[in-house]
Amino acid sequence: MSAEKNNIIFGPVNSRRFGLSLGIDLSPALKQCNFDCLYCELAPSATVDTQTQTITVDAILNELKPHLNAKIDVITLTANGEPTLYPKMNELIRAIDSIKGSTETLILTNSAALVDKKVFNSLLKLDQVKLSLDAISPDIFKKIDRPHESIKVEDIVKQVVAFSKVYTGKLFIEILFVHELNDTPAEVQKLNDVLLDVNAIRVDIGTIDRPPAYPVMG
Repeated sequence: MSAEKNNIIFGPVNSRRFGLSLGIDLSPALKQCNFDCLYCELAPSATVDTQTQTITVDAILNELKPHLNAKIDVITLTANGEPTLYPKMNELIRAIDSIKGSTETLILTNSAALVDKKVFNSLLKLDQVKLSLDAISPDIFKKIDRPHESIKVEDIVKQVVAFSKVYTGKLFIEILFVHELNDTPAEVQKLNDVLLDVNAIRVDIGTIDRPPAYPVMG
């Protein structure tokens, strides 16, 4: 089913981490995500493993073109939910590459879909990738990220490491700490042990600074 075109493009906004960013919302009509994170700024919702409502690549390109200019540092692929669930990612990246000039492409993803070879290979074509990794322990991962039942953190960790070994662009890792869940010395040590094997140019540490979906503290 096709989604109604609605606020596909947003910004540009000045990002402290990525410069002047022009956003593309790959799920503008509703939240579609394989996580239901405790700290999400969007309302709680049931997790999904595919997008049931999608927008076309042509609709995205038509909305994007008028907003592109030389001042934009990055075109950021994001979503009301998880952008890697967008089923035509490879086609979209190729289309954006044909018009973006010197502007770089960036995706903000929770990393879970890296277990899908098609998604893994599509993301290799982006100039910048930001992967989230909030926990290593399965029980803590489930409490914080509340994933779709098909998702296992062990698989995500394996693919994050594998992706970092072959990706040639700018790779960033993001960890969002939630008080008394993933900020314990034991979990921080597990995260550190994994990150020592990840080839990233930066690890961003965050806490909750927007009203979360659930009553938790950063």
